[in-house]
Amino acid sequence: MTLHREGFVPVGGVLIFTIITLSLLEYLCAPNIVFRIVAICCAIVFILFAQFFRIPKRSPQGIGSQVIAPSDGKVVVIEKVFEGEYFKDERMQVSIFMSPLNVHCQWAPISGVVKYAEYHAGKYLVAWHPKSSTENERTTLVIEGEHGEVLFRQIAGAVARRIRYYITPGDKLERGAEVGFIKFGSRIDLYLPLDAKINVNLDEKVTGKETLIATLK
Repeated sequence: MTLHREGFVPVGGVLIFTIITLSLLEYLCAPNIVFRIVAICCAIVFILFAQFFRIPKRSPQGIGSQVIAPSDGKVVVIEKVFEGEYFKDERMQVSIFMSPLNVHCQWAPISGVVKYAEYHAGKYLVAWHPKSSTENERTTLVIEGEHGEVLFRQIAGAVARRIRYYITPGDKLERGAEVGFIKFGSRIDLYLPLDAKINVNLDEKVTGKETLIATLK
């Protein structure tokens, strides 16, 4: 397990703050109990930040027409919807909600070529709000593979306001390649063909790069 590059600044900032604060308390000859309480609080914050920006070592699963989870989290939506930005037709939507305790990196759900990558500024509704898919800050990413196109959308939540994505149209990706990161809790929406076989259920916990979300026909 390693620290994601997006975490270098915040985790480093917590570490520097801890060192400066404890040094100042020591210089001021603060009581031992105060020193220990502050040290424990700083250690907890450091561990939480390090845990949030962790990147576990995983091998991507799936072959051929199989679509893997682009992120960790819990499946909160499986339904047929109209996708109006790119496909402009009906698709099966599978939404994954990420809590602050999940790994927040995103990975390519299939192998293929990036056909579309667009950032949209927006609101910061809670991530499970139905309108968050179209009104929140978000990015829409589309990969075209051997068995068709898959659209997935990074959506900021009420707390997450830092979406990062690292791909551009024309990039060639392998299944499981890193494509982005969302800081502090959010949601991922997948849009699949109507005839795709969905392999997950509502409220099921999924693991990025490993859980098989669907199979394309």
